[in-house]
Amino acid sequence: MAKDFLDEVIEERTKGNAEFPEMVEAALRARRLLRSLAERRRELGLSQTAVAARMRTSQSALARLEGGEVDPRISTVERYALAMGEELGHRRAAIST
Repeated sequence: MAKDFLDEVIEERTKGNAEFPEMVEAALRARRLLRSLAERRRELGLSQTAVAARMRTSQSALARLEGGEVDPRISTVERYALAMGEELGHRRAAIST
């Protein structure tokens, strides 16, 4: 498979930080989680304004969260889930050494 721009960026950044690929993967997992929560909010028929009020934050802050514009704390993501009656879970990942 041919390399694209993102592959090139990751390769270049990895030269300066060997952990960079893992950082990218972590960011992608967080993004998938936030997209899943946003989808669940829509399935429940809840507006950003209603969920934001339950979280004691603003609609614009929730929009930034859903839009991937911020790197939220886990406590923020948990408040987001709880505001919709959901819980965050975790699972063990295989760790290679």
